[in-house]
Amino acid sequence: MESVQLGARHSQSLDVDLCTNCQVFWFDKYESLKLTPASTLKLMKYIGEHTASGKPTISGDLKCPRCSVRLLFTNDLQRNTRFTYWRCPQDHGRFITFFQFLREKNFVRQLTLREIQELRENVQNVNCSNCGAPIDLNATTDCKHCGSPLSILDMKQPQQMLEQLRKAAEPKEIDPTLPLDLLRAKREVETAFRPLDSGDRWWNDVSSYGLVQAGLGAVARWLNKMGEG
Repeated sequence: MESVQLGARHSQSLDVDLCTNCQVFWFDKYESLKLTPASTLKLMKYIGEHTASGKPTISGDLKCPRCSVRLLFTNDLQRNTRFTYWRCPQDHGRFITFFQFLREKNFVRQLTLREIQELRENVQNVNCSNCGAPIDLNATTDCKHCGSPLSILDMKQPQQMLEQLRKAAEPKEIDPTLPLDLLRAKREVETAFRPLDSGDRWWNDVSSYGLVQAGLGAVARWLNKMGEG
């Protein structure tokens, strides 16, 4: 795993461990709760830039990097959203996939019936955003491998984080045009499935990576564009 340094609450910093091949994070105790809005957006951008097609390979025998005790698979609930992770029984931290991290932060939601119909009109198969397994849209809207329903990136949470950053008087870290671009992203990703870069690229990403990852990739490109500006 590699380490990424991020800002934490109360002007502190923390190092988050991650693996792009397995598409997972390791958070030491309470690290996930200490993330600032800006740091959460950075992780969201990082996931968008390091998306891999296919099912991530995760060992069935995971051990805590701090004490080497076997991790326990855990079901949890954040508001009304269920998510899963592996936790250290000695309470040293948790091992969580990119997709489940996004669920924990309320960054994904299920598709509406209208969105599912539009999806079927454009692609026949899509990879599950949770496990990477293929989903035949003509037969089902749930993943037969892990049982996850079709999900899409929900842009409300990133927008709220940007608003928090503005209120915290940190304009130097946020381009003034970024909220408008994210507003267009929300409208186009959630309503029309047509992001800003191009329809062909969007549908190719949806087919290869899944809806959530395709949305993250588009947002990462927009954030990079704003940073260059």
